[in-house]
Amino acid sequence: MLLEPESGSHAYIEDCEVCCRPLSIRYVIERPDAGNSEVREFEAVDESS
Repeated sequence: MLLEPESGSHAYIEDCEVCCRPLSIRYVIERPDAGNSEVREFEAVDESS
């Protein structure tokens, strides 16, 4: 799974690489300084149920 390195909140749906079921991906990236990015929150939820 690749995440966009831009600061802020992100959300998208991606198929699971193992079972091909849709996953709702949500994450927040913060940049405490100019050289580093940090994932502050990450959630993957099975959307097929």
